[in-house]
Amino acid sequence: MTAKSGVDAQVREALASLEAYSTPKDVGNLARFGINAKNALGVSMANIQALAMRLGPSHELAAALWKTGCYEARMLASLVDEPERVTAAQMERWCRDFDNWGICDTVCFKLFDRCAHAWQKAEEWCGRSAEFEKRAGFAMLASLAGHDKDATDEKFLEGLAWIEREAGDDRNFVKKGVSWALRRTATRNAKLREASAAVARRLAASDSASARWVGKDALSDLKKADARKRES
Repeated sequence: MTAKSGVDAQVREALASLEAYSTPKDVGNLARFGINAKNALGVSMANIQALAMRLGPSHELAAALWKTGCYEARMLASLVDEPERVTAAQMERWCRDFDNWGICDTVCFKLFDRCAHAWQKAEEWCGRSAEFEKRAGFAMLASLAGHDKDATDEKFLEGLAWIEREAGDDRNFVKKGVSWALRRTATRNAKLREASAAVARRLAASDSASARWVGKDALSDLKKADARKRES
């Protein structure tokens, strides 16, 4: 058996498993959570993760799964791919395929933020015009805030500038991504919390309705975090 035929067999096995895991409830959950996914089977994330564990890491399998176009197969691809083998070109190809927040956020949170080109792509994508490509930039920034333990404060201060620049985009999934990135940046440390709060206050006073929403959403989250600290 050649390497290609072996990967093809794994793809067939994976798709068969995903079809077996499909339930009407999980199909309904896609619409319930605002995930307008093409070619979706309706499989819970828990079952996709279990299948990923069974298959194990494989860059070649991830590429083949992504090419199927199946929503759950692409989710699976993000879990089995090997971050150290992901190229900037691959990140670009996959980003251009994003058509809903579920696949966008999962790929960024589970794979892309661990790749060598993560910061470069976050900066590029935050300035994009396509809705889910732009969402990906802020999903990356939010994910890096949680996962990149070695990044300097200066990196995130640059990210705050991207947030403030783009907060006026009133598209639902963009502004929610911007808010997510702002709120997650504030959790890094006291310095970044102060800087994030300052950005949030400026946005909350903006003439832009979208920017005001982002700022107020972040300030509300910060107040809740302060309340939890006082109670603990």
